[in-house]
Amino acid sequence: MKVFSKEFFKSFQVVTSVCRMWPLVRPFWFRALLSLVICVPVGSLDAAIALFLKPYTDIVVVGKNMESPWYIPLLIVGFTSIQGLLNFAGTYLNAWVGGKLTFGLKTRLYEKLVEIEPAFFDTSTSGEILFRFNSDAEFACSGLLGNLKSFTTRICSSVALVFVLIYNSWQLSILAIVILFVAVAPLTKIKKLLKTLVNKNNACIFQINTIYNETFAGNRTISAYNLQDYQKNHFKDLLNNIFDLIMAMTRRTAWITPFTHFVVSVGLGLAIAFGSWLIVQGNISPGNFVSFITALLMLYTPLKNIGNVALSVQYSFLAIDRVFKTLDRPSTLIEKENPVSLPAITHGISFENVCFEYTKGAEVLHNINLNVRVGEMLALVGNSGGGKSTLVSLLPRFYDVTKGSIKIDGVDIRDVSLKELRDSIAIVFQDNFLFEGTIKENILLGNPNATDEDVEEALHNACLTDFIKSLKDGVNTYIGERGVLLSGGQKQRVAIARAFLKNAPIVILDEATSALDNKSEEIVQMAIDNLMKDKTVFVIAHRLSTVKNADRIAVINEGNLAELGTHEELMNIPHGQYRTLYEMQFKNPQKHHADAQTGTGKVSLNR
Repeated sequence: MKVFSKEFFKSFQVVTSVCRMWPLVRPFWFRALLSLVICVPVGSLDAAIALFLKPYTDIVVVGKNMESPWYIPLLIVGFTSIQGLLNFAGTYLNAWVGGKLTFGLKTRLYEKLVEIEPAFFDTSTSGEILFRFNSDAEFACSGLLGNLKSFTTRICSSVALVFVLIYNSWQLSILAIVILFVAVAPLTKIKKLLKTLVNKNNACIFQINTIYNETFAGNRTISAYNLQDYQKNHFKDLLNNIFDLIMAMTRRTAWITPFTHFVVSVGLGLAIAFGSWLIVQGNISPGNFVSFITALLMLYTPLKNIGNVALSVQYSFLAIDRVFKTLDRPSTLIEKENPVSLPAITHGISFENVCFEYTKGAEVLHNINLNVRVGEMLALVGNSGGGKSTLVSLLPRFYDVTKGSIKIDGVDIRDVSLKELRDSIAIVFQDNFLFEGTIKENILLGNPNATDEDVEEALHNACLTDFIKSLKDGVNTYIGERGVLLSGGQKQRVAIARAFLKNAPIVILDEATSALDNKSEEIVQMAIDNLMKDKTVFVIAHRLSTVKNADRIAVINEGNLAELGTHEELMNIPHGQYRTLYEMQFKNPQKHHADAQTGTGKVSLNR
């Protein structure tokens, strides 16, 4: 049938989509092919019933003779049974291939997700991530295979039925095929009608998923601020938007089904009228007419709902488009094809004319020049939003510099593989992420090959030994999703133990104690002091003793390196920015001096 011509396939991007899915199908191509090959007899056997009705009608109904065609009902039952068994086999194989294909595609999407640079997550919501990297795979695979099977079956059935039509009457066949063309013509416009609305609908689904995630993660905030009504109203607004979009899609496409019904009814009416005339004229027998009408009904009936099938297919192809757009997304962090090995750090780390911007035209770091000697502890301080965290985020290449370069012993970090670079850096964040599981499992993420003795040493250095002993299950204690069952200080110390096991030569402490109470901060600071031994350390400062004891202090304000020196040197700069920040923390100079001497004072020099 020409309805399934090259133009039809092109309009639904079948060829392109199947070709792009081929690498995923290749490992089990035989089963995939077999599931489609089975569709050939399943569809073709539809024609058997219509074909057998000709001799049965002419001999039995018209000729009143039961001698010859007594076996025809048995054949119809037999063919139908065979068709049912083949259909079951095809459905089973299709489900097997669909499951494998879905899991394979989800695997590739997740591999892409974990490799994506952090900048991607700065502009994406959790709901969007969940939809694009999980739900789209379901839509793409299940919809594609299920409907490909249906279309293959329908094509084979249609071809066989068209032969039956032509066999019985070529004149009536011409009429039937013309009507068929008219009935399916609107299907070529479905993508154009749907694409914009589907994208808008998906955007609302992203937000719905995000709300669920935020409700889970922020349940205490919702309760504390009595945000239940606010969240409910926000959720209802999104559902209303989705409802409006669904109705818009319905308005654009729902007319296809009644239009097809009408055209098919007209075709059947004309076929009956024209067929009756041909019988009277003696051009066809009653058996030809009954066989023709039966074949025509079997051909036309599925067309009445083909609009819904076409919509489902189009959703699948749009999902495939999105999936491969995601998979083909280029990384902003380009790795060298032949990266150089990172040398053992013997000299230090240099920031040379470093500039950086999150968004084009809005530079947040301006020509930073800084040399950090091996084994040195550099504290970064400055006003909130000045660029301290941004600067240290460039070292492990969470982002790439816009201009300038960062070098380790003279080697540009962009010339080193990301894996080797990040293996050389341990980071303790202000809000460390712990994974669902046990304390030991989270600590071992620093070094999966660590021995129990290594874990014990890490626990000791992170000041966790006494806490672990107080737990019934010890280091195998389950800590819940995101470590929710631990206090802030305990989570920080688990993260520090993880960093201990990594034993990287470079350590970044990004305000690791700023969110803790005084007692927890003191314990965590002891663990941090242990972690920093014999390491090159970058500290975004929060605690006065950390700032005071640093080898040097860099003041980063408004993206500029404003001052650099030891605590004493910076305090001796009249009206200096560091001295101003330092003195703002204390109203009592005598107390300030005493705290500075004993190392018990605290200063908040936040981002």
